[in-house]
Amino acid sequence: MQESAKHLREYTENLAGSGVRFFTTDEAVDHLNAGPVAVRAQIRRLREKGAIATPMKSFHLIVPPEYRTLGCLPAEQFIDPMMRRLAQPYYVGLLSAAERHGAAHQRPQAFQVMTSVNRRPIECGRVRIAFIARRHIQRVPNATISAPTGYVQYSTPEATALDLVGYPNHAGGLGNVATVLSELADAIDAEKLVIAASVSPLAWSQRLGYLLDRLGHFSRTAPLADFVAVRARSDALLRRARKGAPSIRHAKWKLLVNTDVEPDE
Repeated sequence: MQESAKHLREYTENLAGSGVRFFTTDEAVDHLNAGPVAVRAQIRRLREKGAIATPMKSFHLIVPPEYRTLGCLPAEQFIDPMMRRLAQPYYVGLLSAAERHGAAHQRPQAFQVMTSVNRRPIECGRVRIAFIARRHIQRVPNATISAPTGYVQYSTPEATALDLVGYPNHAGGLGNVATVLSELADAIDAEKLVIAASVSPLAWSQRLGYLLDRLGHFSRTAPLADFVAVRARSDALLRRARKGAPSIRHAKWKLLVNTDVEPDE
């Protein structure tokens, strides 16, 4: 038993030495030429010592000493290989993407990942990953950004802004969305915003354009206003949950402003 444990430690140390921080149970079984029951037992022992974390069944992380108190690797260091093993398209979005693009007013409580289907959150030590289902995910503009252990797909600033108004409940409400947009706006390209808008519900463009104008970023919204003017056939609600509430119609964005939105301090 001690010899098998030694072999597993050597296997993980060799992986880490080559820059790889993850492995599957099947890979360990194949490499060690041992039975799956014995290998799982040794994985469990190393996990109890904090040397291994398992965010997903049969998918294990090699946790170096500097992350032992976290009980896991940072999510950015393993989200891409984990999603590839799930064969699920993804990108890091919402507040996590906004933070990556420089809007760090409020750090999200969970690492927010957009994917094609609803998934249960993952908790790995003190790391939490929240999954949000997004339609047309493979058409949403994203950027490949380098991470310490590889690459990660993040939504572009333009797609991030649209997702924030599309999923305000996952972004701290419209007030916090406005605050984040005030920090994100300088990274938004007006022409690229229209490209991202073309794969998003039109109401998102109507809300986003209104909020960016409200924040004084008119130079970012001119092409988007033309996009909305051509396509919008009906008024959208600024806040969907307040149907029937008193509202003021904003003609430019064909938007019923049914709530006050003030950026958070």
